[in-house]
Amino acid sequence: MAPAGLSLGAAVLCLLAWAGLAAGDRVYVHPFHLLVYSKSNCDQLEKPNVETPPDPTFTPVPIQSKSSPVDEGALWEQLVRATEKLEAEDRLRASEVGLLLNFMGFHMYRILSETWGVTSGAVFSPVALFSTLTSFYAGALDPTASRLQAFLGVPGEGQSCTSRLDGHKVLASLQTIQGLLVTQGGASSQARLLLSTVVGLFTAPGLRLKQPFVQGLSSFAPITLPRSLDLSTDPNLAAEKINRFMQAVTGWNMGKPLTAVSPDSTLLFNAYVHFQGKMKGFSLLPGLKEFWVDNTTSVLVPTLSGTGTFHYWSDSQNNLSVTRVPLSANTYLMLIQPHHAPDLRKVEAVTFQHNFLTRMKNLSPRAIHLTMPQLTLKASYDLQDLLAQAKLPTLLGAEANLGKISDANLRVGKVLNSVLFELKADGEQAPESIPQPAGPEALEVTLNSPFLLAVLERNSAALHFLGRVSNPLSAE
Repeated sequence: MAPAGLSLGAAVLCLLAWAGLAAGDRVYVHPFHLLVYSKSNCDQLEKPNVETPPDPTFTPVPIQSKSSPVDEGALWEQLVRATEKLEAEDRLRASEVGLLLNFMGFHMYRILSETWGVTSGAVFSPVALFSTLTSFYAGALDPTASRLQAFLGVPGEGQSCTSRLDGHKVLASLQTIQGLLVTQGGASSQARLLLSTVVGLFTAPGLRLKQPFVQGLSSFAPITLPRSLDLSTDPNLAAEKINRFMQAVTGWNMGKPLTAVSPDSTLLFNAYVHFQGKMKGFSLLPGLKEFWVDNTTSVLVPTLSGTGTFHYWSDSQNNLSVTRVPLSANTYLMLIQPHHAPDLRKVEAVTFQHNFLTRMKNLSPRAIHLTMPQLTLKASYDLQDLLAQAKLPTLLGAEANLGKISDANLRVGKVLNSVLFELKADGEQAPESIPQPAGPEALEVTLNSPFLLAVLERNSAALHFLGRVSNPLSAE
């Protein structure tokens, strides 16, 4: 896990970036040289007397226009192909982006988790969050571009062109990070991990979008669906139409992630992510098993069981234990369990921090019999709300300069990230009469009370998902 060992100093630089944004965008020398414009690119951009033709534009088709359903198998193959000819620099660039998105992910997860109830839980995607904000950066002009770059962790205002983030490089690295998660050894191998991302761009009728911006989104979201509809007359109806449209196109049961839109909005940016993992060597136990939501309340849930050599660590100082289960050769499921169920919030606060990967080096292999609930987690969150809670309510507000998205004076409404997270067994249901043997030396780990989870891709050290499971039957 070499990428995970990137120095704490780099993480501190990220921290300075966040602090600098709130304190007037102070400048620092950043270590992310693979993500900025090269000298040759800058020379080309800064050539005097070179007229660049205007970007071609188009008007999105109405939302009622026929759309082909999402082919998740084709999306998986596309991600796998994107990783087949990676060079060393591509992998290093993905590690740099992984560091940035992890740092932002932990920060925003803390903000988001404060809105969850005691018995509720949800799942959060740092990759989707970072991809969404990078997309807006790619569509922004100064001063908005500089503020977004600082928020992404790499301030560049007041510095030379070679200190400015190259949005295309970052988006390409995000595609690499997604591809590394699902790759099992080539496009011909069987996919146990599925990761699909779809973006919906919903505009007011007549608004024209710039083609280079929309085409650039294909790096992290191969399916981008620009559609127009009336957002102002009946905001509730507009939200209902968008939910129905996305359900029809993806087939994903995400509930109704979008509620009433703001009537003065002219652009909505919605990213939808579907992850499905299958745990090798695990079976679905017959019947339903108890899961204790709190000391007095239990629910009956489908449960998975498997025995193997997993990595484990019991942290007596912080009263938690961690079990690391491989989902593939490069991807791990991290399961964090408080020793005392009521301490979940305390464990969450001490675990999901920037030194998470460093602390996970304490794990060691051990024979374990693991029992845990089968999971279907759903979550939707509006980045505009998160930005407001992060004391940056105007970052994508009415004054934002998004001139690379459209020549119109855009008013960005909701910026939604919706996640459907599924975790299943890869084997058949365990026989009713034959209990799964744990072995005389296997440690029994049973997740039948609230716990935390994370999904880590080890090559880029990127955390794709962070979550809290308080009640497996709770949709959000």
